[in-house]
Amino acid sequence: MATLVEIEDPADPRLADYRDLRDVELRKALEAEHGLFLAEGEKVVRRSVEAGFEPRSFLMAPRWLEGLGDVLATTDAPCYVLSEALAEQVTGFHVHRGALASLERRPLPSVESVVAGARSVLVLEDLVDHTNVGAIFRCGAALGFDAVLLAPRCADPLYRRSIKVGMGAVFTLPWTRVDDWATALPSLSELGFTTVALTLADDATEVEQAVAGLDKVALVLGSEGHGLSPRWERAADRRAVIPMAAGIDSLNVAAATAVACYVTARRS
Repeated sequence: MATLVEIEDPADPRLADYRDLRDVELRKALEAEHGLFLAEGEKVVRRSVEAGFEPRSFLMAPRWLEGLGDVLATTDAPCYVLSEALAEQVTGFHVHRGALASLERRPLPSVESVVAGARSVLVLEDLVDHTNVGAIFRCGAALGFDAVLLAPRCADPLYRRSIKVGMGAVFTLPWTRVDDWATALPSLSELGFTTVALTLADDATEVEQAVAGLDKVALVLGSEGHGLSPRWERAADRRAVIPMAAGIDSLNVAAATAVACYVTARRS
């Protein structure tokens, strides 16, 4: 059972994991250094613990203790109990969902282990927006994809904002980062996947046609600003496009992922 610790001082050193959550650069450095990540909200906290991640501690207002009582009963980690006003002083924002948890990160698995047995995989190159990464994980999980692979410079899917937007999909959808950006797509082809790049290239075919009849598919998506790098676009086995109405050239990457995942999940 978690130990309940009432806190009255926002400067209490035991709250270090939860400070300055709005400062993205500071949080990335702190979380990498200490091997932790944060989950926010009752549902996400619950899903993180149920997925087997080890809690370092919890932070919550008194009114959330009962709702998460069964989760707190599974661990000896401390639960810091403080008013919502005090929590806002510590974190830098209004914790309207009432509960936070700090959890231990796990070592990333190999690409081969993540895609073993998979038929549908998402591959992300240099997406820098945590909201988009979280939304893409949610799309993939909701539409039956088996795994997500990230290029080295992609935003962290365990960053608080990513987890929150993805509703904890990162805890159940297998993922890892590719070891070598330059050879990532050819390596997937060697593992039996047909890599399909979402692009506006002139030789791109409609996504429904591009994925038709394929057994193992890896949908490849590029950054928010410039899309896929020329190298990854050329390295893909096929290039696909989502047809647009006149006057619009493309969708936001998360919206495009949702459409492409839906089509791919229903390929014949």
